[in-house]
Amino acid sequence: SDYLDNGNNKMAIQQADKLLKKHKDLHCAKVLKAIGLQRTGKQDEAYALAQEVAALEPTDDNSLQALTILYREMHRPELVTKLYEAAVKKVPNSEEYHSHLFMAYARVGEYKKMQQAGMALYKIVPKNPYYFWSVMSLIMQSISAQDENLSKTMFLPLAERMVEKMVKEDKIEAEAEVELYYMILERLEKYKEALDVVRGKLGEKLTSELQSRENKCMAMYKKLRRWPECNALSRKLLLKNSDDWQFYITYFDSAFQLIDESWTPPPEEEHSLEGEVHYSIEQAVKFIEERITEESKSSRPRRGPYLAKLELIRRLRYRGCNDEYKLGDPEELMFQYFKKFGDKPCCFTDLQVFVDLLPSSQYTKFISQLLEVTPLSATAENEIALPADTKALQQHLCVVQLSRLLGIYHAMDKKQKLTAVWELMLRYRHGLEFGKSCLKTELQFSDYYCLLAVHLLLDLWLEGEEAAVWQCLTLLEEGLSHSPSNAQFKLLLIRIYCRLGAFEPVAELYSSLDAKHIQHDTIGYLLTRYAESLGHYTAASQSCNFALRFFHSNQKDTSEYIIQAYKYGAFEKIPEFIAFRNRLNSSLHFAQVRTERMFLDLLLEANISTSLEESIKSMSLSPEEDDIPWKDLRDNRDLTVLFNWDPKDRDISEEHRKLSLEEETMWLRIRSLTLRLVSGLPTLSHTIQPKNSEKTAENGVSSKIDTIRSLLQQLEAAVDSGKKFLEQKIQYPVLGPPPTRMAGFFSNGSCQCQTSLFYLVSDIYELDTNGLEDSAEIQERIGNSFKSLVERLTDLFNKCKGDLIEVRDGTLKTHPNLLENLVFFVETISIALWVSSYCDGVLRPFKSNLQKKKKKKKESSVAMPPVFTHFLDYVTELQILTSNVIDHIKGLEIILTALKLEELSLKDTLLLQEEKKFTKTVQGKVQSSYHHSVQEIGELLKKRLDTIKKLKI
Repeated sequence: SDYLDNGNNKMAIQQADKLLKKHKDLHCAKVLKAIGLQRTGKQDEAYALAQEVAALEPTDDNSLQALTILYREMHRPELVTKLYEAAVKKVPNSEEYHSHLFMAYARVGEYKKMQQAGMALYKIVPKNPYYFWSVMSLIMQSISAQDENLSKTMFLPLAERMVEKMVKEDKIEAEAEVELYYMILERLEKYKEALDVVRGKLGEKLTSELQSRENKCMAMYKKLRRWPECNALSRKLLLKNSDDWQFYITYFDSAFQLIDESWTPPPEEEHSLEGEVHYSIEQAVKFIEERITEESKSSRPRRGPYLAKLELIRRLRYRGCNDEYKLGDPEELMFQYFKKFGDKPCCFTDLQVFVDLLPSSQYTKFISQLLEVTPLSATAENEIALPADTKALQQHLCVVQLSRLLGIYHAMDKKQKLTAVWELMLRYRHGLEFGKSCLKTELQFSDYYCLLAVHLLLDLWLEGEEAAVWQCLTLLEEGLSHSPSNAQFKLLLIRIYCRLGAFEPVAELYSSLDAKHIQHDTIGYLLTRYAESLGHYTAASQSCNFALRFFHSNQKDTSEYIIQAYKYGAFEKIPEFIAFRNRLNSSLHFAQVRTERMFLDLLLEANISTSLEESIKSMSLSPEEDDIPWKDLRDNRDLTVLFNWDPKDRDISEEHRKLSLEEETMWLRIRSLTLRLVSGLPTLSHTIQPKNSEKTAENGVSSKIDTIRSLLQQLEAAVDSGKKFLEQKIQYPVLGPPPTRMAGFFSNGSCQCQTSLFYLVSDIYELDTNGLEDSAEIQERIGNSFKSLVERLTDLFNKCKGDLIEVRDGTLKTHPNLLENLVFFVETISIALWVSSYCDGVLRPFKSNLQKKKKKKKESSVAMPPVFTHFLDYVTELQILTSNVIDHIKGLEIILTALKLEELSLKDTLLLQEEKKFTKTVQGKVQSSYHHSVQEIGELLKKRLDTIKKLKI
């Protein structure tokens, strides 16, 4: 096994063989040999060997452990359960084997069997954890039960009774057991009982988390709507820690609930279980003021009480009764807050929440007030005043961020914006002095100046200023050179390069982000949306693989987390892990990546290196099956991953999220149906005895064409709803969700081409079943389809013509839509060729039959049915068209290579020598990326051209 550990699998197999020569029944050696075989790609041999050993139902630890490892590597956890079921039968009193069996059930989510295995364990060894494993398995049955009623009436009450038995016998030992009891009562909505458990003797065991008891009590008081207790408890907790924001919220919520109910304390007794209650606005005002007085004595004041005062003002305003309580003017309070905390990075995010308390007429005055107290110093009369240390820099940054948030920068005209950009960059470069000793992994103090400058330039670009976007890239690349791990710079570069149609630099930027685990789902869309659509097929395959690897391993990993949770009694985490797994399985991005990955594989391989039929088989794709959970699709994208300081009306709204999800789902539906239609092609090509329709129904082939026709109807419907959706002409914010490829797909004609190709399939099938006699009408219809397809494909090609990058008035302009159209052309022509090879398969046998007849009759002139000439003409046209496109692409390559970007003078921008260097880099990257795209597209088309040449009947 040392050889296996070192990855030397061949040696391991040899050693195992030596051992087996001496002792041919040595189980363990057989299994170790099987592991070696599995790892060298000989899965079938490995499986056969393993099953030989498993059939003998081994009970020695080594064989069992080795088989467990092997089955796990085979992704066959269900075989482990069989293994230990047999072992437990033979060694019924083994605690170890029983617990292995329990964990094996946990891996495959067999909750009922887990419950039984837990109880069996407890009978052998009466340890509490085993008993509670069984209880937890009941809760899992209740969570996974489709029938809500069943879990409320059967599983949970049973679990409750099992725990109560232990409570009565005073056998509760660990905190986890109390947690579990609480969990059961909460799920049964027995909040009063749950509260009693937490407040009672059992609750004393809840010690591992800070304030665990208090938090659980608070949750139950809220469920029971016991506002006096909520209020009194949050008041007590705020006296302990005046910075705990969640308790301010509960304090206010409960106080206002009590005010609205005109609650008064009962005479002669405690206000509530938790002591004193505040039930009037006066008391709340006084309480907050006292917290502030308390804080102001401290050498390091906390932020909580000051923000709580603003929160209270906001709530009173909302109720229309602020002024009578003399809490002060929000503007003044925010100004004082800035004076206290302005040098902390959190000052901006703290105040951001409360800016809507300021009247818009006061914005400019408020900002200049803040600037007055920001310590900046100028060396000479006309120079810009700069901060002397990082604290002053942080204060000034806060003011600049607030100005952006209040829309002051948005209101500027072009000239003012350019001056502002120049000033921000000056401040950025000056601030770099403070960060000379920063490590590579640390951010520079002044990075946000650079980011804000880029945001202003983006505004200009969207207003039609073409040069601004190049300056964005220039400044970001410069920023990245000083702050190589600034994720915001990288993310914004990724977005802008993609919008310009350059994918090449993006792959490197994304991998330097070092996205971990769940991020493949939350930000992976930045990569997968553009890789394929900009013609970077290899990179697209890689980015799909990144994501898929994560999604597939999530299945396995979650089982491991669940097992650890059982081992350590962290029961309340188990439902969270399950919910996490479900959320990932129904992830929109997962479904998109699966679909696009299969499309890509077909584009790159089907009928090139393997036949279409083999490709589809290897992906186990079938037209009947749809594995996308349409009803439960979850949008896990993080759409706010890019920082911005935009006012609410320019920011991403809930509405945008909803629309984006709707658009992504529609596009996914179109893609998934197209893929399933393609996968139906090989199922049709069975040679059929013409005119014998009873037979075909039995062979199940006629139902195959029905599947295709029904999918085609669904596709038409999906396309219609997509078109309706696009009529709304939605504009997402520039940093919001990227739009899908749907608009291009409709406008360049690919959509009409692809649908008519599938209608053609239906006609050819009809010809195939009816035979050539008396089919003049169908043949003519097919001929017309061929003609109109060639016209449509030619139109699509015309939409790909034009310069990809052009130089206008010294500025570069890229045309990513031409690139996207070219990619759609390649895809559409590929589908056309897959359909053509189906036609070819139908027409060939007809032709050879005709030639046999010809020989029999010894006639020289058996008339060839017109469909043959139609098809021949069509294939010839396709060949000519594809050759033209390949020539066009060669032309594009020549133009792109010859484009001399250095000559571009960036006239009116205030570029330093330093910046010119970055501008050159940026333009070089875009040029090289376009060149790369065009090359990959060209290569793929050449391979497709070769497949056309094989289609001559």
